[in-house]
Amino acid sequence: MGSGCLKVTKYFLFLFNLLFLILGAVILGFGIWILADKTSFIAVLQTSSPSLKTGAYILIGVGALTMLMGFLGCLGAVNEIRCLLGLYFTCLMVILITQVAAGLVIYFQKETLKEELSHIVGSLIENYDPLNDDERNLQDAWDYVQIQIACCGWTGAKDWENNEILINQSMTAYPCSCSNSSKDSQVDSGFCNLDVNGTATSADWPVHEQGCMDGVEKWLKDNLGVILGVCTGVAVIELLGMILSISLCKNIHSEDYTKVPKS
Repeated sequence: MGSGCLKVTKYFLFLFNLLFLILGAVILGFGIWILADKTSFIAVLQTSSPSLKTGAYILIGVGALTMLMGFLGCLGAVNEIRCLLGLYFTCLMVILITQVAAGLVIYFQKETLKEELSHIVGSLIENYDPLNDDERNLQDAWDYVQIQIACCGWTGAKDWENNEILINQSMTAYPCSCSNSSKDSQVDSGFCNLDVNGTATSADWPVHEQGCMDGVEKWLKDNLGVILGVCTGVAVIELLGMILSISLCKNIHSEDYTKVPKS
């Protein structure tokens, strides 16, 4: 490889790792957001599901590792240090294999995940109480989900018939966040009263018919192309980084450690 081509490879790898450093910061921030968020569907899951909390900590770890790798890659490329480039290549290969393995696990465990979500949301709906301040953040998060997705319950509005408060009120009230009526648009939590005498059922409520499970699945299907595109793009970038690092590593014949910044 000529010296000109070597320089191009070196600085291209430096820019690549600079982007990798930024990507690591984004992943790290996303993991922290999952733990700190209190106003979305993520809050519903992470409060009730230890697996999501574990996933958030994994994201934080991966983000920190990615930032470290980006730094090592930049240092190894600019200063032409073979050991750092080799370490960078190895770490990148391990991360790529881990990502593929994680994707396969999620794909084959999707039914188990769906059952876990169904149990979590079912318990939340059954115990939903606007006067319970201890669960306010979790309940507000679920109200937010129902409003944003325009859905009601997990499988449908009938799920709310298991709520203890609504049972005591003979179903003459309904969750305001489920409402499809313009008169309830200013109320986004708690229960709204149904204008009816006697008893009622969820079929009498002015609410969205779609369950949130169907809404989430629809969102995933609508955005499947984007999700696959992002995953493919990340994999291609990682492969490109591996190719560039091993190519540069092979063509560095001697190492000058005096180039390494000293503290």
